[in-house]
Amino acid sequence: MTFFSRPGIFTTVERRCAGSEPTPPLRWFDGTEPAGVPLSPDRARALLYDRTACSLARASLWHQVAERFRTGGPDWREAVVWLGLPGLRRNASRIIWSHRADREDVEAELVTCYLEELAKLDPRDPEPGSAVLRSACSRAWEAWRDTHRENTVEDVERAGGTSPGAGRDDVWRADYDPAPCRSGLSASLRISVPAHRVEGVRIGALASAWGVAGTATSVGYSGRGRQVAALSLRRVGREG
Repeated sequence: MTFFSRPGIFTTVERRCAGSEPTPPLRWFDGTEPAGVPLSPDRARALLYDRTACSLARASLWHQVAERFRTGGPDWREAVVWLGLPGLRRNASRIIWSHRADREDVEAELVTCYLEELAKLDPRDPEPGSAVLRSACSRAWEAWRDTHRENTVEDVERAGGTSPGAGRDDVWRADYDPAPCRSGLSASLRISVPAHRVEGVRIGALASAWGVAGTATSVGYSGRGRQVAALSLRRVGREG
């Protein structure tokens, strides 16, 4: 059986805009032609990111893109997203890798931030492209940092987390409270573990290593949503 993954937003936009010619076209104002030189979408996208091109002409081109987004027809709305993809793609890949995030969610967040920044672009901004893309990507990074602050990763330092070697004198404590048995007797179990052993270890593995997995599974499920146990893991001081 063959499984086909659904293409991401970026790929879908690339396919839909391939060969499209929304009107009116963007124009290149470099001083050679008073009315500007009309550009094909492919040529316009190349010039938007060409740092060797005239900076004033590039700024004018970005302002035209913002204007097309505000007043252009449906074809231009999608074309505007297509024009911004080269400036968003690298950050999308980095966010996906860093936060183990879903590609569609990350791309959707980036496109949304990009269009919102484009809509409020100041017509007098001398560097509109940098302003829009930098703000959009910064907002997307911040959104994913707020939403996904805790992730299990192998390479902690590269993911921006705390090195397993840091804070080795700290202690993490787990409190396990089993549900009362029929005899009415039960006791809480508290286990302390050095901080350097906690990083990357799953709760299930901890329970098995500490010999409480059997206790947790021995409590039957009543079918009425009854709590069978509670396990909490928190950081405490060396003397905690």
